[in-house]
Amino acid sequence: MGREVKRLSLTAWIFIGMAAGIAIGIAAPGVASRLSPASNIFLRLIRSIIAPLIFGTLVYGIAGSGDLKRMGRIGLKAIVYFEAVTTVALFLGLAAVNLVHPGVGLKLAPTASEAAVPQAPPTVGSVLEHVFPSSIIDAMARGDVLQIVVFAFLFGAACAAIGNKAKLVVAFCESLAEVMFRYTNYVMYLAPLGVGAAIAVTVASKGAGVLFGLGKLILTMYAAQIIFVVVVLGSVAMLFRIPVGAFYRAAREPFLIAFSTASSEAALPRALENMEQFGVPKHIVAFVLPAGYSFNLDGSTLYLSLALVFVAQAAGVELTLGQQLLMMLTLMLTSKGLAGVPRSALVVLAGTLSSFQLPMEGVAVLLGIDAVMDMARTSVNVLGNCLASAVVARWEGVEFRAAA
Repeated sequence: MGREVKRLSLTAWIFIGMAAGIAIGIAAPGVASRLSPASNIFLRLIRSIIAPLIFGTLVYGIAGSGDLKRMGRIGLKAIVYFEAVTTVALFLGLAAVNLVHPGVGLKLAPTASEAAVPQAPPTVGSVLEHVFPSSIIDAMARGDVLQIVVFAFLFGAACAAIGNKAKLVVAFCESLAEVMFRYTNYVMYLAPLGVGAAIAVTVASKGAGVLFGLGKLILTMYAAQIIFVVVVLGSVAMLFRIPVGAFYRAAREPFLIAFSTASSEAALPRALENMEQFGVPKHIVAFVLPAGYSFNLDGSTLYLSLALVFVAQAAGVELTLGQQLLMMLTLMLTSKGLAGVPRSALVVLAGTLSSFQLPMEGVAVLLGIDAVMDMARTSVNVLGNCLASAVVARWEGVEFRAAA
């Protein structure tokens, strides 16, 4: 029996950690509320991986390939795919909220929590300006994934352009990436404890009451996310001939880590490693996955369209189809480039509500269940980006093995 326990996969241990966290959160909320240091230590260690891993992997991938035209082509394909899938996610959320009407009968009232609502989202110009780092050290210290990607892309292009003179730098980046993958394996030993503590704290702090109070909205959102994963992402996988079984095995650990911690950052190192093992070339996975954290937030965009109309329904505001379509266009623009902003979905929602003269107290209501909603949208974001890297690889002619 002892040997069989030792052979449990990391995924199985994460499931055990999640189940234990839920049980502790319900049975002993006082104990669970004191587990946040364990969760925070795990997340801090994960964040320490991201900057050197992205930098090393992306620079080596670009300079090693030596083909800047190909990298430009990959970037264009990734953006086209990102826009297509996030648009589908927006309209699926819109369809779900109009079909179920989760906000009808819920009367909004201003609350003290409104003061905690984040500021309005930035303009398109400020988002574009934010993409380019003034200091790579500062970007790494803040964990700004998009700025790190842009710097690493330009740095790798420069290495490729000067050829042999950059050989030592490229070799260093290759070694750095391999070291960080091994470092990730060490940190992952803490994953069951970290995710268990994270979910215990969430259950203890939010309690079951908040789930019943806005249960219809939560169920609608989770159902829509499941439909998106099964129908939309499943169809994409079939269309691009991605072997579903092998992809599931590669994506399940990042998905579970994202769900239990509600942190895309926590899942990124394992997602990079697993998708490379799945067969996605290093230069593709190192570019598409981090870029997707800003431009391919499938779960978040679905949630935003659903939440926006929910607030209108709760406020008794009738929205025409034209108004809803205009809102979707607004969300398509404002939801880009916000991966580094805390509670980014609420930032976008607050700004869009203000633009359409809808009551801001709707955000205050949603704050109460945001942790529960964030688990679903974050895990779907990660799953969507894993699939995006595989799709771009297939688009580039890469063949995946269906075998385990």
